[in-house]
Amino acid sequence: MEQSSPFRHQSVLLHETLNGLAIKPEGIYIDGTFGRGGHSRQILKQLGPQGQLIAFDRDPQAIAFAKSEFSDERLRLFQVAFSEMAEVIGGLGLMGCVDGILLDLGVSSPQLDDASRGFSFTHDGELDMRMDPGKGVSAEQWLKTVGEKQLARVFREYGEERYAKRIAAAIVAQREIQPLTRTLQLAELIKQAHPRWEKHKHPATRCFQAIRIAVNEELQELKKVLQSSVDILVSGGRLAVISFHSLEDKMVKQFIQQMQQTDDYPPDLPVSAQQLKGRRIKRVGKTMRAGKVELENNPRARSAILRIAEKT
Repeated sequence: MEQSSPFRHQSVLLHETLNGLAIKPEGIYIDGTFGRGGHSRQILKQLGPQGQLIAFDRDPQAIAFAKSEFSDERLRLFQVAFSEMAEVIGGLGLMGCVDGILLDLGVSSPQLDDASRGFSFTHDGELDMRMDPGKGVSAEQWLKTVGEKQLARVFREYGEERYAKRIAAAIVAQREIQPLTRTLQLAELIKQAHPRWEKHKHPATRCFQAIRIAVNEELQELKKVLQSSVDILVSGGRLAVISFHSLEDKMVKQFIQQMQQTDDYPPDLPVSAQQLKGRRIKRVGKTMRAGKVELENNPRARSAILRIAEKT
């Protein structure tokens, strides 16, 4: 990360990801979550003069950073959600020509550390939480209108929060008295409503995560980009996904399993490659997690899971 940025970011599973992508010097690659360019910078280092890197990020701060810190003709930037990747790549005439796609999911360290973005439950800021503050509904607006049952469902499913109903009820009761507009205001409310705190974890962690996922429609975005990734990749192209949430990792795992399923022929029956309908990708290697050294340098990598797949 360049010194010009006030927020430090460490790319997770960097070497494992680069190895998994099996980068070709003349290849075309996509970084679907540019962030502060940690992965992109290393991909560019491995590309030759004819190589291309296409980067996406819906965060305007990430795009502004890229434009100020990266001057490389091989890099093309798009400020859109990665769910729109197929439309952009199709417009460039590159469908079925991409050698690798990287998705580093979740929220970035700069977003978490900048209190004004509203992602943090330890620093006060406006309740925003949008990846692109210029689009969609903020967390503050969402919390004003969401029903209690839906809020509890979001906490339970997206945050895996055991006390979802209790916390949702407290939020709905509080908003009738006073609007929820600040991060620490919400964090304190959740803290008071939570009956059992986990050791070494803020009681608002799971609920803030759930609200962020709901506001940014992260699971819907992931589902769309996974479905389009197979058409974007060339045969032999790699898909690398780093997830930090069990629901995200489950979606990626199930997607790979579904895409590599074949018709159920008897094992002794001669079958041609053309008859193996449905098998569009195959898993590459084992699931990878951050090692001891990386965890010591970057504790935020503790929940990261990397899965690699290859288009057949």
